[in-house]
Amino acid sequence: MPTTIHKPNAAAAIQTNPKFPHLPSLLFSSKLAHDATSAAMTKLCRKLVRWRLLERVSLVRHFFRLVWDRLFACSSGTTPKKYRRLPSRSPPPPTDGGSSPDQPTTSGGFDSDFDFDSADLVSLKISLLGDCQIGKTSFVIKYVGDEQERNSLQMSGINLMNKTLNIQNALISFCIWDVKGDSSSQDQLPLACKDAVAILFMFDLTSRRTLNSVVDWYTEARKWNQTAIPILIGTKFDDFVRLPPNLQWTIVSQARAYARVMKATLFFSSSIHNINVNKIFKFIAAKLFDIPWSIERNLTIGEPIIDF
Repeated sequence: MPTTIHKPNAAAAIQTNPKFPHLPSLLFSSKLAHDATSAAMTKLCRKLVRWRLLERVSLVRHFFRLVWDRLFACSSGTTPKKYRRLPSRSPPPPTDGGSSPDQPTTSGGFDSDFDFDSADLVSLKISLLGDCQIGKTSFVIKYVGDEQERNSLQMSGINLMNKTLNIQNALISFCIWDVKGDSSSQDQLPLACKDAVAILFMFDLTSRRTLNSVVDWYTEARKWNQTAIPILIGTKFDDFVRLPPNLQWTIVSQARAYARVMKATLFFSSSIHNINVNKIFKFIAAKLFDIPWSIERNLTIGEPIIDF
């Protein structure tokens, strides 16, 4: 009769062997460590797969961004115009021997609305962003004049107005894009910001809500234009000075803090009294063309603030 040989169970032998009393716990710990290592490797593999997926999505997003830029670029597709220095000419002398109020001229290389050939005109785009009912349109009309306002072009969510200047014998047209600030204008924001040389972020000095909204306008604008000169403008200064001094101080402090973060120059303005309206556009021209024209900082509460 064949003899049956029983093979000993290793695990049972280890458990019953008094020489290895700690081996069961060691085996259990080893299994836990192995499971933890496997889980860590699985997690790492998932991260790698996710990273590869995000990388592909980023490439696709970059491709569509390029297509978007081509579709919505404001330029006509031709080579950009170069600034052309025009022959120096003087305005006709006034007949009464004094200065003419209808033809404003300014020192420092700025002259307004001279009649030159349109072929010599160089158009520069300036965009105005901010909430509704803060005085953006009144601000632009005060600068360009009522006649230009009547000739303005209106699009869905945007008003377009122009102001022509003779800057150091070069004919420059500021094409001003006034974004309305309502829901219909959000889709026009990429178009309004594209190719702008300066972006004016505006708020109502009597409404802190509109000042807080500047953060969102700035964030969205910088997605489409990272090189434009940023300027922070508080409107309705004539109403602002009627506020209690402590509230004025709070608004001034908050506006200055925002301007520092935005790396923007801060102006308080009033369209009704023409406070700092022309000065803001002179500041833009001076920055663009390196004109030796400077402004003085004014941080006095109760006066139109200028900070940079």
